[in-house]
Parts: sequence; structure tokens; C-alpha cells
Amino acid sequence: MSEILVSEAPQNPALADSAERLHAVVAEVERVIVGQADLLRGLIIGLLADGHVLLEGLPGLAKSLAVESLAKAVGGVCHRIQFTPDLLPSDLMGTQVYNPKDGDWTVHEGPIFGNFVLADEINRAPAKVQSALLEAMQERQVTLAGETRRLPEPFLVLATQNPVEQEGTYPLPEAQLDRFMLKIVVDYPNREEERQIIERMRSTARPSVQQVASPEDVLAARRALDEVFVDEKINAYVVDLVFATRDPASAGLSELRDHIDYGASPRASIALTRASAANALLEGRSFVTPMDVKAIAHDVLRHRVVPSFEAEAAGLRAEDLVQRILDTVPVP
Repeated sequence: MSEILVSEAPQNPALADSAERLHAVVAEVERVIVGQADLLRGLIIGLLADGHVLLEGLPGLAKSLAVESLAKAVGGVCHRIQFTPDLLPSDLMGTQVYNPKDGDWTVHEGPIFGNFVLADEINRAPAKVQSALLEAMQERQVTLAGETRRLPEPFLVLATQNPVEQEGTYPLPEAQLDRFMLKIVVDYPNREEERQIIERMRSTARPSVQQVASPEDVLAARRALDEVFVDEKINAYVVDLVFATRDPASAGLSELRDHIDYGASPRASIALTRASAANALLEGRSFVTPMDVKAIAHDVLRHRVVPSFEAEAAGLRAEDLVQRILDTVPVP
């Protein structure tokens, strides 16, 4: 049994079926990925809640492997794009190609047309390429050769970035960061997990991921997510948390007033509510509790809270500011 899911299934049959299928997906991915429970949990929540995911971590921590394994487990089309400084928007979206034999133009769709788009090292691409993703991420469509084309369903952008190496990188603008529902920080495995990794990888007969679900199952799970009950008190709690990032003094955190340049947008409130509902489903419940909100709040808010110069001088990260807010805002 995975650490992410528990055996107690929701009473609603649709929720129970969705939880069972997602459990099978997680179990299949775990045949390849050792540990990284937070990473897998974030990917599953993003898939279930229909939200893009930004993965931040050092090289070699199985970020790309986890995304590719998830795509195989659900039978989705996965396209990997290695972002580089010379990448062009057409390399992402596609272009028109002239056919001299027929004397006409043919539209060649780019790698953005996939169920899972792995944007590897997204912060290495220039602003014009990053901005080309905005329409696709928000509207689930792209304009190609003057024609609007819908992207396949499900459609998920899973981007990776290296937090240390800054040479030749372009920081993601706040507008694009806000398009990511979750930002998952991927850390090193512990000693036992690393020992298991060595054991698995020293042999040429390595485990592989098999398809255990379909894209239609993912869409059905998203429809089932609408059946998860969210009480009005939970909605109020989410609003209180988000408003505290904009006006800390209103939440009794006057000392943070000068430590936050920008707080979270209404898109954060929507993301936090949907992600909390997804977490509840994965935990085997048909209703959301405050603990679901707290469990996913860091992943939803860490990239939407911009620390000020004063905060950086005091050694406070966005992570620290979010934790202070979670510790202070009353739980219903």
C-alpha cells in the first residue's frame, strides 16, 4: 500500500472507483521510483485537480523519470522538451511546412500537443518561449497558422527547474508562475532509499512501468472530484489564508507586513480548494478537512508569495512566510 493512499475508500461509488484507479497508478510508478512520496503525491494531485506542476530540484532526483512513468501508467502521450536559450516558440507550438511537390503548406503540430508535456529546465528558455506557454497552460489551446487548435485532454504541463545553477537561465515571471497549480520541491532521498536505488539500478533487468489506467479514467476521476464535499467553513479558511498573504496585518501578523511584496492571487484560492479536495479523495474521504488544506498549502502558495528585500535580509524564504501564516490563521 502506498504512503499516499489509504485503504479506506470513499462511500460514493464514483469516488471509490477513482481512488482505486489512482492507487493503482501510484503503485505502478513506485515500481520504478524509490521514495519521493511528496513528488508522486504532487503529480497525482495535479493530474486529478487538472493543474500544472512545477518541479524544483537538483539534477538526478528522478523528476523527469517520475513524469514519464506517470504518463506510461495512465496511457497518455508524453512529449519531453529540453528548454535551451536558442529555443523558438515554433519549436514548441509547431509551424507550417511548405511542400514543393504539392505546392501547398502543411501544418506540423509541435510537442505541446500531448497529454503530458515535460518542460525540462524551463528556466533556460527565453521569455518569448515561456510566454508562448501561457495560452496553452491557461486556455488549453494554441493559435497555429492563424487557426485555434484545442489541446488533447487531459493536458498537463510538468516543468522542471534547477534551483542552483543560474548561468544562462531566465527567471519565470510571476504571471507564468501563477499558472502552475503546484510547485513541488524535490529533495535528496534518505539513506535507505538511496540504498534501494543502487540495488535496483545495478542490474540491466530494471523494472518498467505498465499501463494500468487510461486518459478516460483520468477524466472520470476529475468528474468524480466534483462530488467531494467542501464545507463553507473550509472555503472561508482558504480565503483567510490567501488574504493573509496579501495583508498579513489583518491576520494578526503585523511583523510580516514589510516582508511580503506580493501575495497570492484569486487563482491561488481556486487551486488550494481543488487541490485540497483532491488530497481528501486520495486520503479516502468524500469531504475536505482543514488538514487537507494544510497538507497542500505549501505546494500551492510557495511560488505565489514573493518575499521582500527585508525578508531576504532576515533570511526568510517564501516557505517560512507561508508556515507563519498557517501557524497563525485560526483553523475552523
